[in-house]
Amino acid sequence: MLKYAGLGAIGAAMFIFSYTYNARFLDWLRFQSLGTRDFIVERLGVMFIEVEAHQILLGLFGLSFGLGSIVFLSFLPHLFPGIPFAILVTILGWKAPKPIVNWIYKRRVQKFVLQMIDALGLMSNGLKSGLSIAQSLGLVAQEMPNPISQEFQLVLSQNKVGVSLEESFSNLARRVESEDVEMFVTSINILKETGGNLAETFDTIVSTIRERIKIENKIAALTAQGFYQGMFVMAIPPILGVIFYQTDPEFMHPLFSTPVGWIIIMVIILLESLGFFVIMKIVNIDV
Repeated sequence: MLKYAGLGAIGAAMFIFSYTYNARFLDWLRFQSLGTRDFIVERLGVMFIEVEAHQILLGLFGLSFGLGSIVFLSFLPHLFPGIPFAILVTILGWKAPKPIVNWIYKRRVQKFVLQMIDALGLMSNGLKSGLSIAQSLGLVAQEMPNPISQEFQLVLSQNKVGVSLEESFSNLARRVESEDVEMFVTSINILKETGGNLAETFDTIVSTIRERIKIENKIAALTAQGFYQGMFVMAIPPILGVIFYQTDPEFMHPLFSTPVGWIIIMVIILLESLGFFVIMKIVNIDV
């Protein structure tokens, strides 16, 4: 009797909680689904990769609930390891695409900034020889590879259809999120209004970018040792597990066939993920 009363009280409490916070839960769920989808679509769009929003949403559901269902079915009839691992795979499948796409975008921005050194040098020489800013941009778009060729060509295309050059450059700064690009765009917009030597300004920006890249390379060299040491330490548990399983399978069998073993595996995965997160936070230094 007490058992059923307790279950009824838990059910009533869950119903009251769900009824009270259903609007917040629905808003959170909408943000997690549509917000992630819109972020991925926007990031792919600024990288000139056109993908329909519904395709992204279907991909997210396939990577999360699809893979989670496969993991759950593969563990049947054992519900205990199947449900936790299926939930873990579902969460990872839903969360992973957003940082992966963002990482690809940041790599593209880094490549763009590196190309700016040669591009601004080319623009500076063009301005010194009597070309206008638009003609110098066209020279860069014609001579240099992507992504800077794509971005500068889009700036010229927007200018040709009636968008002012200042607004076109501002759109470039919004597409390519970088302090160096912001400095480049701000310099052009200010000097076009107040007057000044753009060629010398471009040379100064190139010098600034080169010095910053030197500092970043020094920091990367100093943090590389700690990063690889952390990766080596994180690789020790799975490597030892494989070695022990190959040398003594009976000794390792309870780890994969008992509830205590499954809990240990989940704790190991959790601690490994936490360690990787902490290592990345330590070695990721903004300049």
